[in-house]
Amino acid sequence: MSITDHPVISREQWLQARKQHLIHEKAFTRQRDQLSAERRALPWVKIDQPYRFQGPKGQLSLAELFGGRSQLLVYHFMFGAGWEDGCKGCSFLADHFDGANQHLAHHDVALVAVSHAPYAEFQAFRQRMGWRFDWYSSAGDNFNRDFGVSLSAEQLTEGSATYNYERASGGEEELPGLSVFYRNDQGEIFHTYSTYARGLDLLVGAYNFLDLTPKGRNEQQIMGWVRHHDRYEEASKNKGSSGCGCED
Repeated sequence: MSITDHPVISREQWLQARKQHLIHEKAFTRQRDQLSAERRALPWVKIDQPYRFQGPKGQLSLAELFGGRSQLLVYHFMFGAGWEDGCKGCSFLADHFDGANQHLAHHDVALVAVSHAPYAEFQAFRQRMGWRFDWYSSAGDNFNRDFGVSLSAEQLTEGSATYNYERASGGEEELPGLSVFYRNDQGEIFHTYSTYARGLDLLVGAYNFLDLTPKGRNEQQIMGWVRHHDRYEEASKNKGSSGCGCED
C-alpha cells in the first residue's frame, strides 16, 4: 500500500481497526514470550577452550569478561585487521549499548564487544564514536572462528564456510553476531545461545521506533541507509550500502 493513497477514515472507524490490530499485537507478545522461554530452555555447551582476549590492561580470559557477573553477552563486532572504521551496521547497533549497560550491569549481565582486529587498531575509531562499553580483541585466538563470525579465505573459496547455521552465501570474512554465556558458582562457563544476521534486530532499539512509524524502516536494502552517527550529513551526498552481513 502506497503512503500517498493511504485510506483516511473517521475516528470511530479508526478505533475499531485499532482494536482489531491490538488482538494481533497481544498474540504476538504472547508468542514472543513463548519463544524467549524456549530460548532459555535450550541445552548448553560447556566451554573448555582457554580463550584469550586483549584489553586496555593486557590479556584477559573469557571468565574475566564477565566482570564478576554470571551472565555475559558478547557482541561480535565486525572490525578486521587493517580496517580504519568498524562496520556501519555494527556501529548502528553498538550505539545502543551504553544506555542498555547502565541497567544490565545491575541485573547480573555484562555486555561487551569483541573484534578480530588487534586491540590498538580500533581505539581511534572507538574514541571517535564516543563509546564507553568494554570492547576487546580476539586477535590471535580462535574465538571468532569458533563462534562463526570470522571466515577464512580458504573456507570461502572451497565453499565450506558457514554463517547463521547454513552455508555462507557472501564473500565477507568478518561477520556480525551475538553469543551468550553463563558462569556458575563453580566458575564453569557455558555457551547458551548465539544469533546472527536478522536475529540481531532484537538489539536495535531504533528499529522498534521505526516500526511504529507510517514509513516503517523504509529500506531498499537492509541497513543500506545506516551510517556512522557522525557521518550522516556526508552520507546524504554519497549514498551507498552499509557493508554489513545482516540480510538474512
